[in-house]
Amino acid sequence: MPDDRVQANKATLVAELPRLISAAPHRLLFAAGASAVIVSMLWWAIVLVGARSGWTLPAPPVPPGWAHALLVQFGMLGPFLFGFLLTVFPRWLNRPALARRHYVPVFAGVFGGYLLAHIGLLTGMPAFAAGLALTIAGWIAGLVVLGRVLLAAGRFDQHAASCYAALLSGAAGLIAFAAALATQRWLLVPAAVKLGTFGLLLPIYFTVCHRMVPFFSANLVPGYRMVRPAWSLPLLWLFSLAHLVLELAPMPRWLWLVDAPFALYFLAHSIAWQPWKARVSGLLLVLHLALFWLPLAFALYSLQSFVLFAGGETILGRAPVHALTVGFFGSMLVAMVTRVTQGHSGLPLVMGTVPWICFAGVQVVAVLRVLAETRRDPTYWFAVAACAWIVAFLPWVLRSLWIYASPRADGAPG
Repeated sequence: MPDDRVQANKATLVAELPRLISAAPHRLLFAAGASAVIVSMLWWAIVLVGARSGWTLPAPPVPPGWAHALLVQFGMLGPFLFGFLLTVFPRWLNRPALARRHYVPVFAGVFGGYLLAHIGLLTGMPAFAAGLALTIAGWIAGLVVLGRVLLAAGRFDQHAASCYAALLSGAAGLIAFAAALATQRWLLVPAAVKLGTFGLLLPIYFTVCHRMVPFFSANLVPGYRMVRPAWSLPLLWLFSLAHLVLELAPMPRWLWLVDAPFALYFLAHSIAWQPWKARVSGLLLVLHLALFWLPLAFALYSLQSFVLFAGGETILGRAPVHALTVGFFGSMLVAMVTRVTQGHSGLPLVMGTVPWICFAGVQVVAVLRVLAETRRDPTYWFAVAACAWIVAFLPWVLRSLWIYASPRADGAPG
């Protein structure tokens, strides 16, 4: 009888899993993103290690670097973006929470397309193109759902509007990549990749920071002075689009004119948000620590550009973009997703050992990837950094998946 009860309990848990993991948009889409964190870098690590060892996977239908840039930015981070925004848009705009019928199609398209595209990396262009098309369909479904929330609110919210504009830029990037595949106009690929970085990820990440970092700080720090100027986001978009235009022109010799003030912009915000007061909470501290990658990344962009302006050569390779993507996007991913996961799962608002180890590991990975550009054998260090990413993230991913597949600790719905 005890064995029968154990088996019955296991069967019940398995049967309940789809309902549990889809109980809220952040559960379903964060679970997808957490899985993609390992899938994306596992494929990339195999590519990099194989290139050195002589053993490689089947040749992908597009150059590996293109696939890596596309699937990390849109496929790996995309589910996290939608999981967060489908959760907070109704809260920001005082609208009812979204139902499964609103966010499950977004999950099916964005994550299903991501997985299909990865199958295509191993089997050929038909599956890769179909995966890209399905991702675009899921992305548009997310835009429709969030757009309806915006319209129903009947009022303008600066943060929601900025995030929505970034998602529109992301859709443009995906469509540009699809157009490149369809027409073989490969000049569209850099546009797609740069739209992902400077039209989608940078604006949406910093918009969320602009709203949430002062908010979280004020909740935890007595007497905290909240700084959230209305001019920040228009200036963010001005700098981001100016950088994007100069990159695509391409006019790298002139990027320092934008990126030097951009670095100061981010440094000023980081200081204005008073990171020295964040020691009261690990969950708060990591948000502030992650922010310091932004001025560093754009200082590196500025340095490289100014050297070109002065008649020199490229000295930093792709170090600046990886300071931004691995350093800032990776660090803030761990910080913000851990904060949301703890709060929305009824768990104590503490950082915990596993998230701390992951966050520290991401700092190591980011430093490795940035410094790799200056080493005698950079491809070796690229592979080391990719493998280190997997080691750093795997315990955090497994812990996160367990939480998303479990009932809330406080018994509340969602």
